[in-house]
Amino acid sequence: MTDLPPVIQQAVDAANAGDTDAFLALFADDGAVDDWGRIFRGHQAIRGWSDKEFIGVRASLKVTGVRRSGATTTVSAQVGGDGFNGPSDFAFTVNGDRITLMRITG
Repeated sequence: MTDLPPVIQQAVDAANAGDTDAFLALFADDGAVDDWGRIFRGHQAIRGWSDKEFIGVRASLKVTGVRRSGATTTVSAQVGGDGFNGPSDFAFTVNGDRITLMRITG
């Protein structure tokens, strides 16, 4: 696997472990998930999204590539689980040791 910045590696690990609390703890208080244009801002909104569409459906991420541009690291992954299955890109914007945005695209 390609080396990821620690906070992003922790997010992938938390998702793969099914640990919603650990996943949320990596986001800034006003952090957001942009899931194909649907924005979920703040821990409560991200938890609601994740419970229905990410960790709650046992999503798994197998990292297949990493690209960096400034403060954004894009992780290409094969997604598995009981929800969406297939390739996706997860573009993480990080400030310090917290995720401010995780944008999911194809």
